[in-house]
Amino acid sequence: MIDHHPTVTTEESAGQLTQRIRNLISTVALDCDCRQRVNDALQRFVSQEQSRHDRRCLMDARQQRASIAALVELLGELEDVTWQEGDRTVFAELAHIFDDIARLAALGSAAMRLISRDEVAP
Repeated sequence: MIDHHPTVTTEESAGQLTQRIRNLISTVALDCDCRQRVNDALQRFVSQEQSRHDRRCLMDARQQRASIAALVELLGELEDVTWQEGDRTVFAELAHIFDDIARLAALGSAAMRLISRDEVAP
């Protein structure tokens, strides 16, 4: 069984963190020009963090795909197995490969769903 820990997480998003910072800054007396520059800088931060997060998720999904491809190749052994196989553990091993593929596919799907969500706060 493959033990792969995904890099994607459900930590606080950059948008959520930025909103907390905006809330804190709103209590500080800033002139309009300064406040706008701070807001612009925060928006750039959110965009950069979202891009970093999306790249990390995409890399994770690609890793899941590569692992699945390797496991599918191992499933090629299924062609050499008959229902009269003397060593019944072969079936359990093949079942584990199918289980691993399903688990990796779910992780890859989760990574893609994380990218598809719009996390950037205005």
